[in-house]
Amino acid sequence: MKIVVLGGGISTERQVSLVSATSVCKALRSKGHKAIFVDMYMGLEGYDGTLEDAFDVPDGFCGSVAIEKTEPDLEAVKASRKLKSPSHLGSGVLDICALADCVFLGLHGKDGEDGKIQAALELLGIPYTGSDHLSSAMAMDKAVTKKIMSTCGVLTPEAREITYSAEDIDTLADELPMPCVVKDPCGGSSIGVALPETREELKTALKDMLKYGNRVLIEQRVSGREMTQPVFDGRYLNTIEIVPPEGNSFDYVSKYQGGDEAAREICPARITEAEHKLMGEAALRLHNALGLSVYSRTDFILDAEGNAWCLEVNTLPGMTPASLIPKATALEGYDYPSLCEKIIELSLKARKSEI
Repeated sequence: MKIVVLGGGISTERQVSLVSATSVCKALRSKGHKAIFVDMYMGLEGYDGTLEDAFDVPDGFCGSVAIEKTEPDLEAVKASRKLKSPSHLGSGVLDICALADCVFLGLHGKDGEDGKIQAALELLGIPYTGSDHLSSAMAMDKAVTKKIMSTCGVLTPEAREITYSAEDIDTLADELPMPCVVKDPCGGSSIGVALPETREELKTALKDMLKYGNRVLIEQRVSGREMTQPVFDGRYLNTIEIVPPEGNSFDYVSKYQGGDEAAREICPARITEAEHKLMGEAALRLHNALGLSVYSRTDFILDAEGNAWCLEVNTLPGMTPASLIPKATALEGYDYPSLCEKIIELSLKARKSEI
């Protein structure tokens, strides 16, 4: 098959996406597919051949990428692009996608998980992986997802959605309940999340969040063990337990860096069968209520009383060989390249059923 693996983009999760997408591309090429990596934001800059010949480039445009300790400098990325345009699609992106048998979405965050690229591809009749545009958009917004959780009986911490400006911060910092979690409703990879311990820290968090927009979700803080529950091909898989470095939360650094700063990911999780069933059924119920397709990953806090508090759902979770979905599906007999192929197979079936 001719496959375009879209990655990169211009979201705060750009670097994570680059690693996911190039990993998927290499895996699909190892299975004999004509897979190429295309950065959704940079496009085909630097390539001067024909579009048809792009699928035959020896390396599939896969360079060497790694996830840094800090989120990417998006202004520097924008400045480096030759195409000086407000478009978030680089040169030739949709044209090369139109020549593919399928577009594998290795994107994360804004423009990737929020339904925008899915809608564009749908309008052009181009098959792609994962959930459709509407389901993706609902799941990307944590405030909307919480409403869906409530309607389908999934336990979730109480939350308040706030639209505010810098002038409101002092008042909000005095009035909001503590302790709390402050979240960018459309953030990901633990970027745009703060865990203030004091009113002063809450004030700082609210100031910092304004760089992501003027909406925040103020969520009740619950304590317990961090769990994530994969759903794949219509059923829930083994729950995964995430153990952050001592004294730290599961933040951007602990998710993606090795050594002492890395979180431990235990699959299957050290939980009872009843707890596994509780989270598995809740994740599958949410997956179906949102109308998601093929795969998703839902995050929980499991408290000391055995309550599973649902935090959010990820429609395009990380897809490096060491990511959580590949770890869970490995226990189901899928090696990494076979998993990438299976996602395409299931996605093509999903797109046909949506016509």
